[in-house]
Amino acid sequence: MQAPVRLRRDGFSGDAQGDRKRHGGPDKAVHHYPFEHYAKWLREIGTRDVLAAPGAFGENLSTLGLTEETVAIGDVFRLGSAVIEVSQGRQPCWKLNHRFGVADMARRVQTTGRTGWYYRVLEDGLVSPGDTLLLLDRRLPGWSLHRLWHLLYVAPLDRGELTGMAALPGLPESWRRLAEHRLSTRTVEDWSPRLDGTPPAPIA
Repeated sequence: MQAPVRLRRDGFSGDAQGDRKRHGGPDKAVHHYPFEHYAKWLREIGTRDVLAAPGAFGENLSTLGLTEETVAIGDVFRLGSAVIEVSQGRQPCWKLNHRFGVADMARRVQTTGRTGWYYRVLEDGLVSPGDTLLLLDRRLPGWSLHRLWHLLYVAPLDRGELTGMAALPGLPESWRRLAEHRLSTRTVEDWSPRLDGTPPAPIA
């Protein structure tokens, strides 16, 4: 971004997603990926041209000082003249495998918890290069993105945590349904189609 860009409810002007069914929309208007993670990926997967500059993970924002451990669902920030709210963590998909030339890159992103996150736009505005994120409100400070990641992928059938997740105000409906499905079925969804690009296993 070299000049001010309008940020609206559906994202930055001129931004586009190849798969609007799974990417974009009001709850995924802006994607944020911490630049701190880049050094870790370079150590783990080696030098990749795609890691030469921010944007490797398809993010709109890359910063130093904010990570999944310090940011929580419902955090509200001012960015330029826009106001944005953390809506959900990113669930990595198989397209990362192709982008990085690493067969299990999406699984690595999920396993490490270095997923990044999304914002919804509460107030439209102009965003300029170098603008800083100013924290305005913490609506659910106990629900860090790291806590949600741990529930989703490390302890996926923790009933107490799932009950709490399902009751979170402002949680995207797709995530609420996920929590409710795990609670009702006591099973975890198949991650292979999302992470590996493979079709779901047939039901016996």
